[in-house]
Amino acid sequence: MQFVEAFRDPALAKQLIAEIHALVGDRALAFMEFCGGHTHAIMQFGIRQLMPPHLRLLSGPGCPVCVTSQRDIDQAIALSQVPDVVLATFGDMVRVPGTSFTLQEAAAEGADVRIVYSPLDAVEYAREHPEKQVVFLGVGFETTAPGVAASILTAHAQGVQNYTVFSMHKYTPPGMRAILDAGEVRLDGVLGPGHVSAIIGLNGWRFLPEEYGMPVVVAGFEPVDILLAIRDLARLAVQGQARAENAYNRSVVPEGNPAALRIMQQVFEEADADWRGFGVIPRSGMAIRPAYRAYDAQARFALPEVPSREPPGCRCGDVLRGVIEPPECPLFGKACTPDRPKGPCMVSDEGACSAFYLYQTPIA
Repeated sequence: MQFVEAFRDPALAKQLIAEIHALVGDRALAFMEFCGGHTHAIMQFGIRQLMPPHLRLLSGPGCPVCVTSQRDIDQAIALSQVPDVVLATFGDMVRVPGTSFTLQEAAAEGADVRIVYSPLDAVEYAREHPEKQVVFLGVGFETTAPGVAASILTAHAQGVQNYTVFSMHKYTPPGMRAILDAGEVRLDGVLGPGHVSAIIGLNGWRFLPEEYGMPVVVAGFEPVDILLAIRDLARLAVQGQARAENAYNRSVVPEGNPAALRIMQQVFEEADADWRGFGVIPRSGMAIRPAYRAYDAQARFALPEVPSREPPGCRCGDVLRGVIEPPECPLFGKACTPDRPKGPCMVSDEGACSAFYLYQTPIA
């Protein structure tokens, strides 16, 4: 408890805020937090309102549910309607709108959709129900991919032949590259995602200073964590230094987690992937290697090519690229709310629209 309280210490937070103001002054700077968890923490603790007036904090594409393409959502829903298929998924996915309906609505019509807390729960269910085909929806970045890879290895070791994964996993660095290459937003620094960096390490972000001249500081998720990273990022930006630094060294090391990286490498290989709001980003997806093809749902099932379209009026894709902020979407807070979401940015616990609605919408 004392450890956590240290990263919510008001006196230290006040000191860091003063340092950020002194560093930035009247300079116009823009930092992007890649991670949706950072966006929610920044909004929850009012950090945006405490920043210098010319320092902008932009939300990035670090919500894995949000960047899942409409086509992939529609194919997952179609897969749930295959006879004898049990679709296992994390909770956020069931409420994401497909072109016609959601997985939640598919379940109400008779599809067997189950929320699990671990992909290993899905393996266990498959082992206990050999008459069913259990498909786990693999959605996430490097944070959740090792667990999904472990589930495939577990199924293989136990001889569970009725378990497959529909891999929609994505690598985060290509998403950041896509934003910088597009040039739609001007950035002076990047707040690196803490959970992802615990897997890929600080070294996973060195391409930003080396190739783009962009400073990056990896941050944790408590208020002081975030303020420390913003202070360090401001220092680098003001001094014109392009470096990768770590403000979350209690969880992140330069080389990352070798065991997690090894298991990901064993099961997954790079593939092109379709991101909502971006289109296809080369070598940004995690496809299941041929050696484990028996556990690849896309190989086992003939997934139909369903006609997909984005929700009319939804600008979730623009939010994910940092081009607009959620309130600039015409649906925000009106046709689109957490109770009646039109797009995934309002559904997910890591979605920027959800964060803005929860922490910035005035209470009536």
